[in-house]
Amino acid sequence: MDSDDERLLRGRVYGHDPTAPEAAPLPGHHYAELVGGPLDGLLLDITTVPPEARPEGAALPTALSTHGPEGRSLYQPRPTAPSRWDWRGDLR
Repeated sequence: MDSDDERLLRGRVYGHDPTAPEAAPLPGHHYAELVGGPLDGLLLDITTVPPEARPEGAALPTALSTHGPEGRSLYQPRPTAPSRWDWRGDLR
């Protein structure tokens, strides 16, 4: 079962306070769903990322990584579903 904090974060946009209005997806924006790892269920706004750069994925800063506040979590697009980015591990 998800904790209250995990339920609050699901469907929210990465990088925003979960209680802020801008944490909800915006019309006209493109999002990737983060799957697995510490950011599971969050949406990553990829509107400004050119499609040719998306296959590289992203190392996203998060205090929820195994390395604490200095860590980053690596997510890469799923080859069969590029709008879903899978967790590949945490980086320091």
